[in-house]
Amino acid sequence: MHDRIFRHVLIPTDGSDASLAAARLAFSVAHAFDAHVDLLFVIDLQLCEELRRFDAREFEEIQHELLDRGERVVGVLRDQGERRGLSITTEVRPGDPFEEIVAHASDRGADLIVMGHVGRRPHTRVLLGSVAERVLEFAPCPVMIVKQTADASADD
Repeated sequence: MHDRIFRHVLIPTDGSDASLAAARLAFSVAHAFDAHVDLLFVIDLQLCEELRRFDAREFEEIQHELLDRGERVVGVLRDQGERRGLSITTEVRPGDPFEEIVAHASDRGADLIVMGHVGRRPHTRVLLGSVAERVLEFAPCPVMIVKQTADASADD
């Protein structure tokens, strides 16, 4: 029998294919170690502000739309994880994605963060993406970066 190296896994998601592939792998890790899972969707306030400049809608309306999307994304992932027998907590909150991921990991005592390799802004950085890169640098625990694979849309 192995030690439970990972007891609490944080999965930040933005609904992108890369983050969904990361969630599937994280569910396998959590299942293997009987770990609790936190799903976190951060409503990027900077993105809301950028969208507002090109959209007639108000900031609050855009933020509410992203909140709805976040709730849908974590709801679908929660259902998938619970079908695998995992204990899952979800949260959708506004803020800077990097800051919120690191703060959530610290506050909730995560001992592993599993996240997608690019996410929503594929062209801002050549290698990992600014959010993943900053989480790697500042996270209070190990970070697993998952590259999207060709079969990322397949269910386990």
